[in-house]
Amino acid sequence: MDEVLPGFRFYPTEEELISFYLHHKLRGTRLEDIDTLIPLLDIYQYNPWDLPQVGSAESEQWFFFSRQQEREARGGRPNRLTAEGYWKATGSPGDVYSSQNCVIGRKRTMVYYVGRAPNGTKTPWKMNEYKAVHSPPNPQVSSPY
Repeated sequence: MDEVLPGFRFYPTEEELISFYLHHKLRGTRLEDIDTLIPLLDIYQYNPWDLPQVGSAESEQWFFFSRQQEREARGGRPNRLTAEGYWKATGSPGDVYSSQNCVIGRKRTMVYYVGRAPNGTKTPWKMNEYKAVHSPPNPQVSSPY
């Protein structure tokens, strides 16, 4: 990797996550660079405490791409079950804006519960899920790098 990618500290902004990383992933461009930083992972095959072994153990945050499930892609509800619990969406999804004040994505916060709904026990594990709203022709991300 000769050039430094936007957000390489690695604490990318929400705009960088969507406008640069997610859009390149969806288009199939710069995959070698991006897959090194954000691997593709079926996140629901893991309990959250197993993720440090999969992600970068030096960080408190981990980033993963995850494919939409077949059911979710057709408008159904996503299955967010893991072996020992489930991820539950909290609050309303929020819009993610570009520096030009355009909506570029949606963010949903989830909390992990051990057990099965509706009797699960809430844990301190949290996850943010980002989805692109649309793919602009040439996303421009301002970066300090």
